[in-house]
Amino acid sequence: MNNLKIIANGIYFPTKQVKNEELENKLNLEKGYIEKRTGIKNRYYAVEEKIEDMALKATKNLFEKEKMNPKEKINQKETNENETIKNDIAKEQETKDIGLIITATTSTDILMPGISNYIQKSLNLKPCICLDILAGCSGYINSFDIAKMYIDSGNVKRALIVGVDRLSQVIDKEDIGTAVVLSDGAGATLIEKDEETNKQKLYISNIQADGNNNDILTYKHGKKIYMNGKEVYKYAVTKTVQNVKELLDKANLKLEDIKYIVPHQSNLKIMKAIASRLHIEIEKMYTNIETRGNTFCASIPIALYDMQEKGMLNPGDKIILLGYGGGLNTGSILLEI
Repeated sequence: MNNLKIIANGIYFPTKQVKNEELENKLNLEKGYIEKRTGIKNRYYAVEEKIEDMALKATKNLFEKEKMNPKEKINQKETNENETIKNDIAKEQETKDIGLIITATTSTDILMPGISNYIQKSLNLKPCICLDILAGCSGYINSFDIAKMYIDSGNVKRALIVGVDRLSQVIDKEDIGTAVVLSDGAGATLIEKDEETNKQKLYISNIQADGNNNDILTYKHGKKIYMNGKEVYKYAVTKTVQNVKELLDKANLKLEDIKYIVPHQSNLKIMKAIASRLHIEIEKMYTNIETRGNTFCASIPIALYDMQEKGMLNPGDKIILLGYGGGLNTGSILLEI
C-alpha cells in the first residue's frame, strides 16, 4: 500500500449569500429559529453558475493555492519568447501526472459527458480516467477511497477529487426541513503517492451502503429533494458512530489517537449528537456549517480547505473523514497527514 499525500485543496462558492433573516421572514419563522435548529447562519445560492462551472472554479482555486499556475513559475526577467516556452513547459509539468479525475455530486443534471470530463477538457488535461460518482452525501468519501485504490494499483500517480452540489435548484423552497439547511458549493482535493516519507502512513477505510431504508432521503431528476428529518437524524447519529468504531477497531486505535473527525456538514445538532455518542468534545469534530451551510458532496473537501488555511493539519496528524447520507451510504477514512 502506498503512502498518500494531500497536495492542495480548493473551493468555490457562488456570490449570492442567503442569511437566516431572509428565510425566516419568507417561511414565517421566529427570529433565531434556523440557527437554533441547524447551527447555520449563512448559505450560498447559485444564480447563473452551472454546476460544472462551480466544479471547475474550485479546481482552478486548488491550483492557485498550490501555486501551480504556470505564470507563477516563469522568470519575469526572461524575454517574451522564453516566457512562452517556459509557460508551456510548466503547464505540462503541473498537469501531466493527473491520471484520474473523480467528481462526487448529487444534484447534477449532466449525465453524459460527466462533470469530470468537463474539467479535463476545460483545463486541457491529457487523456485520463474520468468518473462521476453518485453516492449521496458520502460521495466524496467513496471518491477519495477509489482514488487511493487507483494510486495503490500503480496506474495513477496523481488524482483530482471534486465534490460539488447546486442544491438551491433542487430544493422545495417552502420545505423548512431542507430550505433552511442546504447550500451550493464546490470543493476539490489533489492527492498523490507520497514518495518522500519512508515510514508507512496510516490509511484505512470503512465504507458501507444499506438500501433497506433508503426512502428517507431521495432526489429524482426533475423533482425536489425529499428528506424525512426525524428518520435521517436517527440514522445519522447511530450508523455513523457504529462506522467510526468499526474503523478504529480495524486500525487498532482509540479516539484519543485521532486529532480531528471531519464530518459531512449535515446539521450542527447531528454533529453534536455524534460527538456526544462517541464521548468526545465537539471541538474534536470540525464544523464550519455555521457559515458554509450543508453543501452535500462538497462539504468535506471544503472543510479540509478551511482546516488547511487555518493551519490545523500537520504531518503525522491522524484524522477521520466521515460521510453519510442518501443511499443510505455511510463511509469513513482514517488518514495520516
